[in-house]
Amino acid sequence: MKSPMVNNLNFLTFGCKLNTYETQIMREKAESSHLKNFSFINSCAVTNEAVKQVRQAIRKEKKNHPNNKLVVTGCAAELYPQDFINMPEVDFVIGNNEKTKTNTFINLSGINNQEIKENELSHDDHPFINGFEDRTRAFVQIQNGCDHRCTFCIIPFARGNATSLSGEIIVKQVQKLIDNGYHEIILTGVDITSYGKDLDGDITLGKLLKYIIKHTDGLKRLRISSIDSIEIDEDFLEIFSTENIIMPHLHLSLQSGNNMVLKRMLRRHQTEDAINFCEKVRKIRPDTVFGADIIAGFPTETEEMHQTTIKHIDECDITYLHIFPFSAKIGTPAARMPQIDKNTIRRRAKDLRNLGSIKLNSYLTSEIGKQKDILIEKPGFGRTEQYSMVLLPKNIAQGEIISKKIIGVSKNQLLAELN
Repeated sequence: MKSPMVNNLNFLTFGCKLNTYETQIMREKAESSHLKNFSFINSCAVTNEAVKQVRQAIRKEKKNHPNNKLVVTGCAAELYPQDFINMPEVDFVIGNNEKTKTNTFINLSGINNQEIKENELSHDDHPFINGFEDRTRAFVQIQNGCDHRCTFCIIPFARGNATSLSGEIIVKQVQKLIDNGYHEIILTGVDITSYGKDLDGDITLGKLLKYIIKHTDGLKRLRISSIDSIEIDEDFLEIFSTENIIMPHLHLSLQSGNNMVLKRMLRRHQTEDAINFCEKVRKIRPDTVFGADIIAGFPTETEEMHQTTIKHIDECDITYLHIFPFSAKIGTPAARMPQIDKNTIRRRAKDLRNLGSIKLNSYLTSEIGKQKDILIEKPGFGRTEQYSMVLLPKNIAQGEIISKKIIGVSKNQLLAELN
């Protein structure tokens, strides 16, 4: 979560990379509309804890900036608008579909339509951004929404069905960011492996990657956000294996390592599919590392099923684990299933996080002695192609990509040579 203050405009972002991208659209439109004294909260609803954090942030933001009008948007606002309207700190609640529209900011500012730049109105449905404040990596949205209905997930009700942006629009946005000095682009959305299914023609995520690389100039790094491996096509594997511009780091939406739990989640893959995918990717590109989302304590999960998930993480050799203690969302089928007590959920989440620390430390240790290309995100800190954090000398310019030898590990971060 970040809260930079610009001309009495404040933006706080919770949740996913797509929210981060949309916040930047909001920021640029608010500035173009000459808004003053506004705070925007772009909320998340993936867990109950996420919604709780949004409420806390609203109260804190109003206390810190009492003269600002406070606007709440994002998935939590979309799902629970009345709850936020009832908060005395909140002045406006805006839905997901409206938060990036020019007219929204016209209404907030009271500015006459003619005072808004004409080119901004012409691209209202597909707004383009210039960059990200204080970031050296840039997010680009390729799609929104999800057609699947996993039993634990509330997000499709907040984002709607899957819709894809055209390749031409995506390329235009990527090129704009490259021209503005960004060396790494991250493709993001709600379900990016479904990309293209709603568009005319035979277009997939793999074909989109080929199209982006062919039609942009100066792209140095292209990173893929969370994927559903069961939807990965041969075009993706082909370009991933041959094009080093695409970073060797894939984050998988696994959720569980037990087939019965996966069935009750209404996931479309089984554990064997995930293992085979990881093996296939490592065969075609051995330097690839994987991250994964895992839910601890899904309803009906037994201790044996939990242990199966632990084994599965080793079988897939996951390096970066993102653990979610199960949080029942009202309105989802999983909320009506037999629940596991919270203490057990917390213990299982701790088991998985401990395993995650072991896996990460093992991988980082294996990197010692290797020469790595590192993108400098801020003075003294960068990331490798595999997304590992690296501590560096502070005299290297932000945004540069440099090559350094790894000499050690400290607190889940690599240490690079000083000279």
